[in-house]
Amino acid sequence: MTDVASPEPETLTDEAILQRFLRTKNQPTGSQTLGFRMVSVCQADRSVEVEFDAKAELLLNPMKQIQGGYLCAMLDEAMSVACMVASGMTAVAPTLEMKTSFFRPGQPGKIRGVGKVVKWGRQIAFTEGELYDPEGRLLAKATGTAMPTPFANYKK
Repeated sequence: MTDVASPEPETLTDEAILQRFLRTKNQPTGSQTLGFRMVSVCQADRSVEVEFDAKAELLLNPMKQIQGGYLCAMLDEAMSVACMVASGMTAVAPTLEMKTSFFRPGQPGKIRGVGKVVKWGRQIAFTEGELYDPEGRLLAKATGTAMPTPFANYKK
């Protein structure tokens, strides 16, 4: 009997992860509604830059500003995707709790998001997210706690 080593898990480059997101045909409907698009990935920093296309016909409140719950969803998306990147694309990380601070109203159009994993543990991940308007002004900031869950253990 010959011992055969298990193949090492594939190490994905930042560009390979970015392309995986850009080429997916299975984008969740929530991501589609928010107009989510991955912009950049940095595994070394456990961070991502994303973009949202906030559509006036879907996301506005009576004051013609993006409803705060949608900004929270955008922050959650940015932080969750950062967790997937931090795991080497082997896990999801459902959000356990999230705190959001709003600094200025969001307007329809492009919104830039940054998601970062501050600490990645076996059972808990701590995350941060920020949203910016097209002029680079901070709209909202969030911190979160998530539960890393390997894709193989994820129950639909």
